[in-house]
Amino acid sequence: MNYRVLGRTGVRVTPLCLGAMMFGAWGNPDHDESIKIIHRALDAGVNFVDTADVYSAGESETIVGKALAGRRDDVVLATKAYMPMGEGPNRGGLSRRWLIQECENSLRRLNTEYIDLYQVHRPDPTTEIDETLGALTDLVRAGKIRYFGSSTFPAHEVVEAQWMAEKRGRERFVTEQPPYSILVRGIEADLLPVAQKYGMGVLPWSPLAGGYLSGRYTRNSGLDVTSSRAERIPQRFDMTIATNRRKAELAIALADVAVEAGISLIELAIAFVIRHPAVTSAIIGPRTMEHLESQLTGADVTLDDATLDRIDELVPPGTNVNPADAGWIAPSLAKPALRRR
Repeated sequence: MNYRVLGRTGVRVTPLCLGAMMFGAWGNPDHDESIKIIHRALDAGVNFVDTADVYSAGESETIVGKALAGRRDDVVLATKAYMPMGEGPNRGGLSRRWLIQECENSLRRLNTEYIDLYQVHRPDPTTEIDETLGALTDLVRAGKIRYFGSSTFPAHEVVEAQWMAEKRGRERFVTEQPPYSILVRGIEADLLPVAQKYGMGVLPWSPLAGGYLSGRYTRNSGLDVTSSRAERIPQRFDMTIATNRRKAELAIALADVAVEAGISLIELAIAFVIRHPAVTSAIIGPRTMEHLESQLTGADVTLDDATLDRIDELVPPGTNVNPADAGWIAPSLAKPALRRR
């Protein structure tokens, strides 16, 4: 694989990043098999691995740590913090207290002395961004982490964090990790231009739109393919919801576009994401070796303008087919008390 510079850091990473969310109880509980998948990705040239503390309650980080034994120096390793980790009011969020404690926990689980990219998993409306940036800056200066980034931040919070870092002399977010796929294009309107303006690397998660673009929906199967996620995340996968049925219909139409281009739907989906000039690496999240093999080839595909025009006709730029796929809801919308006097 070729390499791309991660924002303005000078660090070079592959256009595919191996996401480890499915390694452990959330996906593949077999540690040995998960390690083989990680090794296969590294052998194929991928040099970028992303996980998070919350994935299977730390199990994913443990698996990644085992897999990287003897190969750590060749890998750009990223993880995340923010989501609740166990019981207690202070075992989550972006406070100084928690970030410093949880960074140490991640270092232990990953069996490493440093983390290349430490990311905050979501915005924390209860914590001043300067406190978060101050804690992360201290972790950089202590040698615990090399860089830090954000994940699923709206454009205005990215701008605020950049402004605060400059004002207070903090290190700054060098990356943003948003949801992005053919079916989830909302970030094209504002977040991607903002990231480009500030020289941030962009690491999209879910380029297959949560599996909608994996080829599971076909003209023969129809739209009512069962999904284990429908009960857990109905707003995104329940087929009784009109916008979810629309996603499945579009997936079938996009499969026709892929056939005309001589590639698979998975390759079309991944190639679309990494074609955007703001994107550094697309995060793929295989659960099995078969999943990995079907996604690796996406990095070798370059979509021509005619194919991109067909995609734009089906899903206009800047459009989220289902708004629930944005990954973040403004507190002012999620909490009625914030808009009622």
